[in-house]
Amino acid sequence: MLRIQKSLSNVFYIILGLPSTAMGFALSIQIAVLSWILRTKYNLEIDQIGIVWAAGPIAGILGQPIIGLISDKAWFWGGRRKPFIIIGGVLAALMIFALPNIDKISNFFGIASIMAVAITVALTLDLAINISFNPTRSIIADVTPEGQPRTKGYTWMQSISNLFGSGAYLMGALIGNYFLIYAGVAIVLVFSIGPLLFIEEPRELDITEKDEEADGVLNPGANTEKHSPPATQWGELMKLFVAHGFSWLGIQTMFVYMFAFLEQKLPAVHDMPVADRNSRLGQMIGWSFFILNAVGAIWPAFLLEPMSKKLGRVKTHSLMVGSMALGYFGIVFFASSAIMLYSMMCILTLGWAAVVSLPFAIMSEKVDKNRMGFFMGIFNLSVVLPQLVASSLVGTIIKNANDKGITFIISGVSLAISAALWLFVSDKKK
Repeated sequence: MLRIQKSLSNVFYIILGLPSTAMGFALSIQIAVLSWILRTKYNLEIDQIGIVWAAGPIAGILGQPIIGLISDKAWFWGGRRKPFIIIGGVLAALMIFALPNIDKISNFFGIASIMAVAITVALTLDLAINISFNPTRSIIADVTPEGQPRTKGYTWMQSISNLFGSGAYLMGALIGNYFLIYAGVAIVLVFSIGPLLFIEEPRELDITEKDEEADGVLNPGANTEKHSPPATQWGELMKLFVAHGFSWLGIQTMFVYMFAFLEQKLPAVHDMPVADRNSRLGQMIGWSFFILNAVGAIWPAFLLEPMSKKLGRVKTHSLMVGSMALGYFGIVFFASSAIMLYSMMCILTLGWAAVVSLPFAIMSEKVDKNRMGFFMGIFNLSVVLPQLVASSLVGTIIKNANDKGITFIISGVSLAISAALWLFVSDKKK
């Protein structure tokens, strides 16, 4: 084991966050490009785009729990999580490369339906991301002790991931989505595989001995007497899953259907000729999600971690999610220009930073650590099931609505409900 891992240095936390960053970068490309390319290059309707997006959550429903369960018990290629990170990273890179070539793939295999090929590519991409996302998060719990070091692992992970995610959207906005796609192939490969050379996984996960001895080193005088591993807190997990699910219902609605709002509500897009409109639409989506991730990269390590020490992680998270709800309503009422849209996106960054970092730290201390991969997969259901609802039911609602502002009304209401439900989640281990 390298010294940086033994001492849990900041360098090690950065390295530990890079595999998850690779999957976050792949997801950023999917968010920035998929709806845009299906709309502008292949002329799919709103509900058809929703169907393509639904393929990913379906993959996640089965993919993450199964991969998590297998990785808890498996050991090959020098680890239990590493092999699945490598496989998922390579597969994700290949599917990103396929995104702008859906028509060529269709012609090569003689498939008449662009929809069928698009669904296949989206399904495989999301399955690849799901294969890797679970292990990239589980490995952080495997190599860090519970408490503040674990929280630091997840907040640093998300700060790094948001930083590079913002770079993805910046590439799309300044250079173009096609450059983003091909650069993303290389970035996903390097960040998936390279960091694993510096991380040593423990062969056995002795919960009490590993965590409590580490706690004794980090906090001299801590009680390191051995106790039985804690039982999984199913009641607390169910409350956490429901609260987190409403967050993702609103967030996924924004990711998939923001283009519909921009097409109708912003004169800078609506009044343009079609060719110019498509380019401008891609740019505005790129800048919006760049802001979401760039500003959001600041908060996990530099605001959420110290704030959670004072208020507790659950209260901190609830406040941030509530601020995101206000940001969504602000878009509905005030985003009549690009500047106002980007201003409202700045407000959303607080909630976004919290949603993709704090729940993992909270959840990881309510489950049996020897089954962390499995529970990370179960936890993912609180993400993919809302995504499935957003991609199907919500898509139909938005398509049939005369006012596409309903996109962000749905998002705002969902986040407000989530903020309230988080207050019922315990912040303490039982």
